[in-house]
Amino acid sequence: MRKWMIGAIAACVAVAPSWAIKIDSPSEAVNIAGKQRMYTQRMLKDYAMIGMHNSFGDPAKDLKETIAAFDDHLELLQAYAQNDEIKKSLENVVQLWQPLKKMLSETPDLSKAADLQRKIDALLKASNEATQKFADATGKQSGEIVNISGRQRMLSQRMAALYMLKAWGLRDPEFAQKLADAVKLFKTSLKTLEKAPQNDDTIRKKLESVKRAFVFFEMMGRSKSKFIVPNTLVQNYALSVQGF
Repeated sequence: MRKWMIGAIAACVAVAPSWAIKIDSPSEAVNIAGKQRMYTQRMLKDYAMIGMHNSFGDPAKDLKETIAAFDDHLELLQAYAQNDEIKKSLENVVQLWQPLKKMLSETPDLSKAADLQRKIDALLKASNEATQKFADATGKQSGEIVNISGRQRMLSQRMAALYMLKAWGLRDPEFAQKLADAVKLFKTSLKTLEKAPQNDDTIRKKLESVKRAFVFFEMMGRSKSKFIVPNTLVQNYALSVQGF
């Protein structure tokens, strides 16, 4: 369990898509399912960055790799699914994913960004429901801790995606509320992780690093100005805060 907690917390902000993954335990299934939530927001962020002609971190390459990773992980989860409820939830993910994959593979277009965001949010919701079912199937508190840790990964990408869409020029009247909700959930979830009985000194140090890296998103959520931090800093937080 300690290995999975460190792995999940250390990946609160995404690293490169993983290849050659095999699911061989319930906790690993929760972790992989949780990554799918993060991938939805990461793809949206990459799409916006490509649309802005922002090449920091090579979002075109990252988008292509993340689409492939989402496909691979979905197949793995379907093969591992151990009850009808999980299988049904994954079928819902597949139905939402297929048309989205086509949209994400097209040249980014600001006029289509709002529709893409709505559809990705629906995929996020379905992916979250599937992850929760995998977590419930573990029957252990540790499964929920892995679930929460994985959700932090998603929230970091969601905050970055929202910021990139705003910087691109998408006028979303719900932007402030969406960002505030993401910031609030990230913060409360961090407090939950800090209180987890499985924590040791290594995990506590990683959580403290996450907290420090998170500060500027709190500032962004409270500010009324359009731009708070450079796009490169947002992208750097969302892709490169890996030392915690």
